[in-house]
This record gives sequence, structure tokens and C-alpha cells, in this order.
Amino acid sequence: MKVYKFGGASVRDAGSFRNLAHIVKTYGGERQLLVVVSAMGKTTNALEQVFDKAYHNQSYETALQQCLGYHQEVVTELFPDKEHPVYERLAHLFTMLQNDLEHLNRKSNYDKLYDQIVCYGELFSSVILHHFLQAEGLCNVWLDSRKYIQTDTTWREAKVDWVWSERVIKRDLPALLEEQLVVTQGFLGGTNNGLTTTLGREGSDFSAAVIAYCLDAEGMYIWKDVEGLLNADPKYFADTVRYPEISYQETVEMAYYGASVIHPKTIKPLANKKIPLYVKSFLNPAGEGTRICDCKHEKIAPAYIIKENQCLVSFSAKDFTFISEKNLGTIFNALSELRFKINLMQNSAISFSICTDYNEERLHKLIATLQDQFNIHYNTSLKLFTIKNYDNDSITKIMTDKQILLEQRTRNTLQFVSR
Repeated sequence: MKVYKFGGASVRDAGSFRNLAHIVKTYGGERQLLVVVSAMGKTTNALEQVFDKAYHNQSYETALQQCLGYHQEVVTELFPDKEHPVYERLAHLFTMLQNDLEHLNRKSNYDKLYDQIVCYGELFSSVILHHFLQAEGLCNVWLDSRKYIQTDTTWREAKVDWVWSERVIKRDLPALLEEQLVVTQGFLGGTNNGLTTTLGREGSDFSAAVIAYCLDAEGMYIWKDVEGLLNADPKYFADTVRYPEISYQETVEMAYYGASVIHPKTIKPLANKKIPLYVKSFLNPAGEGTRICDCKHEKIAPAYIIKENQCLVSFSAKDFTFISEKNLGTIFNALSELRFKINLMQNSAISFSICTDYNEERLHKLIATLQDQFNIHYNTSLKLFTIKNYDNDSITKIMTDKQILLEQRTRNTLQFVSR
């Protein structure tokens, strides 16, 4: 049994759906395959904007109609017969979305409402894919992942209830997969009282890993627009290197530092059951790709990772005392409560600095929480550079002509924050 995960770029238009169907037919087979799909193209971004406007009582109709029109255009090209059932199903989903937006309880938690609205992107794409695969002769069943991946109520970054999820997935899915393909959504989970949760941006990889873990899959395949796991983002580096094979541990560390190909939480459940992860190109499905597994390396090419939109925040005690364990405890408690992810941290005798993803609202809340005890300074619009398995040549390549605000090295990893 295999799990295939297709991201937004692989279902961005009608031609992409046709290519996906070709991959499933050629490499996946007609059963024992579960397909996890993301929202089409940039739909999640579009729905975020629609929701934010609706929440703040601003006009969102134009943005919503653009989003709906985008899906309708793709469906019209894929299904010339206007009587096809896909039209009715999508119309029903569109009506539900419009109704949810019109009746937003603006006194409720922003992140909770976000999950109830943004989830429609995956529902749209998975319904279209289900019907298109049927039209291509691939018998499949559409599954609502929110009924199988149960989570807590950490809105927008929900934690999976592994015991419950594994029990219901093993109860229902093996029998279905014996007969046909299964199509479901990435990114989404559900609470025990029927509310939708999301697993974090780019969380479709993680969704697929949860299902692969629960089904003891033979392998999980992520189909991307690159030839495999590369040592750098081609947007920034022309001379990238593909890793034919790489260990779980190396991949986990690269994901933690911000490598964009694999979601940071994806590897752990696969590694726990030694399920190999294959990163393949939907543009060149016959290519070798990358196999991520339980293996060893003597030496591999340095990995270059860049995180943009970073913020460097520095704390110093107002009474000029040293930064003690008690001070650090106070700072870490505030960071945890506001759900800051620390990408890099460093302390000196009288100051403590962190590099984190910039979020204006959370940053101002952090300052308001700690400003009575600490002097707080921050810089925004920064980049965090990481070189994994660095050597002298790689250091020269990436650090030359950079204005460095903070630098840190370990035996295998070099990180620095720069403008």
C-alpha cells in the first residue's frame, strides 16, 4: 500500500489534473493507493485573504468570486458535460462557504474561524480530483480526512490524536483500498465535536505521513516540481545538487532549519516505522527522485537553506543584571504562550536574542507582556541563512558581502542572520 501526496502546484490547472491522472495510472495502479491532495494553486492564500476581510467586516465578495471563478474555469475544461455531478457537489460546497462567511461570529477566536473557512480549498480540489479520476477510468472513493485525523483544538497547528486516528484508519481504510483508490485532503483534521482543524501551513505532507503511519504503508511519495530533495532552493541557487538517497535524521534537521521541500513534522512518523519517503517530480515522473530512509552517509553535499521575513529580537534586563535561568524562564514562557517558533537563539552576559518568523501581532503582544522586566529591541525584514554540513568553500560562497547581525556555529551547522 502506498500513499501519494500532490501539492497545489500539481493541481493548479486542468492540464495539471490530467498529468496527475497519468502519474496515478502509470505508477500508482488501480488499488492499494491513497492520494492526498492540497488546495489548487494559491487557493489557500486566496481564502486567507477572503477570511481576513470577512472577519474584519470588510468587503470580500470580489476576492471570493475570483477564487470560485478559478475553480469553475478548471472544472469547465475538465468536464464539458454541464450535467456532470461534480457541478452540483461544488455548488453545494460554494454555498456552504458563502454561508459560513456571512455568519462569522467575530467575537470568536480568529484562528478557530480561520480553520473553518480555509479548509474549503482542500475540499474543492479533492472533489474535483475524485470525479476526474473516475472519468479517467480510475475507480476511487472520496474520503473526508477530518473524520479520520482527529486532533486537539490548537487551531491552525493542531496536534494529532495518534491512538484514535490509527484505530479508525485501520478500521475502515484497508478494506476500501483492497477494492479501489482513495482520495482525501491534506492539511485538515477534525475535533471530536465535528469542528475542522488545520495542521499548519504546508501541512499536507504531514497529513499524508499520518495516514502512511497508521496504515503501515510500503512507502510514501511526495510529487513536487523539482527532481527530488535538493541541497538548495533553485530560486536562490543555480548549481543545486540532488540527493539520490538521504537519511531521516539529515532530512529532519534540514526541514527544521527551513528547507521547503519537506514539512518539518512529516519525517518523524515515517521514521518511527521505517517507511521510506520518496520525493519525485510530477514534471518528470520517470526520474529517480530522492529516497529518504534509514541509511548512513560518510559525507554529503552541503545544504543551503534561506528563511525570509525573519525578525531578530533582543532582551536585556532593565536592572542590568545578568541573563539568568529565571530570566530565560520568563522569556520562554511568554514565547510559548504566544506560539513563537525560535529559529535561532543566542545569549550573552546581559542579553538574550532570538530569530523568529515575523508576525507583527504576536511581536507586539510579546513586547506588551515583557516590557516591564526587559528592554526589548528588534529588527525586521531579515534573512536567516543555514549551511548544513558546511565546509570552507560553502562558507565563502554564502557569507561573502553579507551584513551579519548574528552568527552561530556547531560542528556541522552554520547559521547567521543578515539583512
